[in-house]
Amino acid sequence: MSDKVQVSRADGVLRLVLDRPDKKNALDREMYRAMIGALEAARSDMDVRVVVFASAAADFTAGNDLADFRDFLENPQDFPALAFVRALASFEKPMVAAVTGDAVGVGTTMLFHCDLVYASPDARLRMPFIDLGLVPEAAASLLVPRRVGMARASQFLLLGEAFTGEEAFRLGVVNGLAPPEAVDATAMEAARRLARKPAEALLAARRLMRGDPAEILARIEEEAALFARALSSPQARERLAAFFSRPK
Repeated sequence: MSDKVQVSRADGVLRLVLDRPDKKNALDREMYRAMIGALEAARSDMDVRVVVFASAAADFTAGNDLADFRDFLENPQDFPALAFVRALASFEKPMVAAVTGDAVGVGTTMLFHCDLVYASPDARLRMPFIDLGLVPEAAASLLVPRRVGMARASQFLLLGEAFTGEEAFRLGVVNGLAPPEAVDATAMEAARRLARKPAEALLAARRLMRGDPAEILARIEEEAALFARALSSPQARERLAAFFSRPK
């Protein structure tokens, strides 16, 4: 595990709290591996009924730590960020997220894999993949248009426009709103309610609602191949170099 991801279990809820405030919770390889390991353990742990993703800082996550992209081309199939979104798409138990502040890149796309999402009205969600010369990931190219419609998906994925927690609630991306200081408690209460449900019925209902994950997993792989190709392009390298040369 990583000290950048706090892991705790209580009342049937596995709680994963991102705790890298100095980097706005940007997800590095260590954090991805910690979350993947926790999800893998939770699959067979009958005491874990629900998983909650939350943040110990003001921001949910600034997305991928872009420094890790330098290693992506060496072995893309073993890249922890890709393994993490595969784990989300294939996880069979309910997942809940508590979102405040910035939720960038995978910080937004992962929400489309969660069953319940709670956010502060002023949370800022953004998927700026194209701005970096890249393509969407986590099956966002499939899931975002399905959830919000093609017009809004074009704004969020093609233009890379940010949207607030309040707008996400109107679009059905977020289940409920709460003040920033109450988002975590709201998400935890919902998770505990889920954990008290009959386990077999809950899992069966979720499986029926979501259907076969094969289509989503196939889209993740298609995006990953295009992502690797885009990342090796001069345009993407130029944009990433500009990012790393910015004053800190």
